[in-house]
Amino acid sequence: MSITGGVTAARLLARESDDVPVDIPRVPAREAAERELSRPMYHENDPNLLQRALDRFWDWVGGIFDAASGSAPGGVLGLLVVALIVVALIAALWWRLGTPRRAPGSTDSLFDDSPRSASEHRTAAEAHAAAGRWNQAVQERMRAIVRSLEERTLLDPRPGRTADEAAAEAGRSLPDHAHGLRVGAREFDDVTYGGRTASPEAYLRLRDLDLGLERAKPLLSGAAQGAAE
Repeated sequence: MSITGGVTAARLLARESDDVPVDIPRVPAREAAERELSRPMYHENDPNLLQRALDRFWDWVGGIFDAASGSAPGGVLGLLVVALIVVALIAALWWRLGTPRRAPGSTDSLFDDSPRSASEHRTAAEAHAAAGRWNQAVQERMRAIVRSLEERTLLDPRPGRTADEAAAEAGRSLPDHAHGLRVGAREFDDVTYGGRTASPEAYLRLRDLDLGLERAKPLLSGAAQGAAE
């Protein structure tokens, strides 16, 4: 065979090979596709990690809601009716029982661990009032009232007593001031545990109550029991 004939034959074989499909094995083909798809140009618009997490969360919530609505009578409408009934029951219990209050304990104690006399509490209250610190002034004045009643033996000194307890006990022997004592205890609780801000008027009411209690004469034990009944 001549050189020219060999070249012509090679060209004919090359043309024939171009028409034959190339059969690539499955594993190399998959690996090649994965390498191609892992290029950054294919992931420019993908959601970030936070978006993917939020999508999964809402898919989970939607699945729970779908399951609940499917099991509730009437589907979604039935689920809404059940939810409204539950809310109404909670509101009725709240209205009937009132706002939950903490049980009296060491954290609700009227006095701290450093006992002081009624006079010392009054002095501290006046100092706070002069500086415009009405919360502290109300607290110290209520403490002065209760300490004064203890000093007069109208109340037995008792660690851990709350303002409400002191007002209820003192009101039995001083019924004319029972309402003022309850109001004073409520003012103390509001500023101490309720996060409210006392007003100058609230402090003046407590100061007047303190002065009135100083002049008040308690009922005898039998008369106080009859007044309580």
